[in-house]
Amino acid sequence: MSDERISVRGEELVLLPERAAYWPARTTLLVADAHFGKAATFRAAAIPVPAGTTDATLGRLDALVDRTGATRVVFLGDFLHAREGRAPATIRALAEWRGRRAALRVTLVRGNHDRHAGDPPRELAIECVDAPAIEGPFAFVHHPAALPEGYAIAGHLHPAATLVGRGRQAERLPCFWFGAGCAVLPAFGEFTGMASVEPSAGDRVFVIADDRVIEVR
Repeated sequence: MSDERISVRGEELVLLPERAAYWPARTTLLVADAHFGKAATFRAAAIPVPAGTTDATLGRLDALVDRTGATRVVFLGDFLHAREGRAPATIRALAEWRGRRAALRVTLVRGNHDRHAGDPPRELAIECVDAPAIEGPFAFVHHPAALPEGYAIAGHLHPAATLVGRGRQAERLPCFWFGAGCAVLPAFGEFTGMASVEPSAGDRVFVIADDRVIEVR
């Protein structure tokens, strides 16, 4: 794995190819748009999609906690995809994960999907708060927007950057997008789409290519 480090408002953040960010000073993982239960929501609507996305997402999260030594995870909104996605198998997988990670502090900054899906079940022991959640120089939110309270770190957009090669071939890759007053993290969930971003002058964009995070200009 090849991470990338960036300094934001005097704090170091580690950008991880697993599509999350790590704040070493607070031993905290920042995760956007997990969308647990999205595949179950599609199946409830009689749309055939593969199963196992919740286990895959939780497996990556487990590996990240182990690799970074994080003691806390902050979900930046859209933890559960929809009320229809609260399938017994999804909730059971989440409960088993929390059982294995009982010492891990978990916070959810509510997003737009959380308003429809509802807070996670109480037995998951997840602290649920409204945005902005202010910690140090940062304002943890779901919807990207510059805020007076601090540098915003958000999700929601599922950002991607399109790279064009010399042969005019194009590749769209998930990315981290850092602007003057707000950063947007890539979607962490296994079953999520992407939306191309349009950076402004001075913004920094880091794409995820396989197991590497690479800044592009």
